[in-house]
Amino acid sequence: MRAKLPTFQRMNVHSMKRVKNKWRAPRGIDSKQRQKLKAYGAIPGIGYRAPRVERDFHPTGLKEVLVSNAHQLALVNPAKQCVKFSATLGKKKKTELVKIAKEKKIKTVN
Repeated sequence: MRAKLPTFQRMNVHSMKRVKNKWRAPRGIDSKQRQKLKAYGAIPGIGYRAPRVERDFHPTGLKEVLVSNAHQLALVNPAKQCVKFSATLGKKKKTELVKIAKEKKIKTVN
């Protein structure tokens, strides 16, 4: 697993109540954070991306697979993959798929 990312803080979030701590890129011409000075916090960049072999993994260490029907669920390898059910699934179909996944001992994420 890769190293933990820094928490990307919005500029001056600590000094203004109205500013929420949601990342926004600094755009001011004199912004110290935009100039990448260490004391002003890290900025997201391509260098923080995970290596290709580690991408698309769930924190459990299994590869996530999006499933929307029984045929896709049959193709899942329980030793290496976990299942994430599609958000567009209805309650009836999802309960059927959860039942099948439990029988095959497939880990479900949602």
